Amino acid sequence: MFTPPASCTLVATDLDGTLLRSDDTVSPRSRAALARAASAGAQHLIVTGRAVPGIRALLADLGYTGLAVCGQGAQVYDAGSARMLNSVTLDRELADTALGKIEAEVGQVFAAVDQDGPDGRTLIEPGYRMPHPSLPAQRAGRRADLWQAPVIKVLIRHPELTDDELATAARGAVGDLASVTMAGPGTVELAPYGVDKGTGTSLAAGLLGRDLACAVAFGDMPNDLPMFRLTGHRVAMAGAHPELRAAADEITLSNDDDGVAVVLERLFA
Repeated sequence: MFTPPASCTLVATDLDGTLLRSDDTVSPRSRAALARAASAGAQHLIVTGRAVPGIRALLADLGYTGLAVCGQGAQVYDAGSARMLNSVTLDRELADTALGKIEAEVGQVFAAVDQDGPDGRTLIEPGYRMPHPSLPAQRAGRRADLWQAPVIKVLIRHPELTDDELATAARGAVGDLASVTMAGPGTVELAPYGVDKGTGTSLAAGLLGRDLACAVAFGDMPNDLPMFRLTGHRVAMAGAHPELRAAADEITLSNDDDGVAVVLERLFA
């Protein structure tokens, strides 16, 4: 059983399917467990696929003042000062080309984008359905309207292919035009090439002066794999994607059963 050394002072958590319950809230038990870890000197680092605008209300509710890795690693945000420390955009011409290559392989897909910046909007083209109805989005009249401002990532859906099938086909089609990941049900995404949760987590840990080799990381989907590869102890949620379960050191309970809290209570007893 893993016991954190004295220098293990970083707890990295995904949000959707991990720290957040199905109703998009953090349970009292999870809040208490994070507070216990903090009292032992551990820094909580949120690492999420959501862009900054999609989590600011949650950060405020948690009283979270640390750094947050957002947008699949494209953004590092300082919640305490409400300041973007790093943001990497996806070239819009390359993104449009990547979509064309994907559609040449699998037929029509439906796309959405997360715009750059702390106030960036999520735009969705006709036919795209948001996987998280609680997240705000604005409809674009046509695909060309998606590129009206800088973007950090593109979200795609296919009317017939599974998420795994779409992600595999997209990787083969786009090559080095973009990084492709699967972040959750109905959530296949294109990010700037070479950018992922691993690069974002590494940057944030460096800014915090924390050692990832002894960090504890929690996740549930393949987009968490780059973060897992860098951290000392990897915890997959019950029901996590098989790829993540295979890479995990242990499997905890589900997000609705306070799986993060169960592990933190043991590690920071």
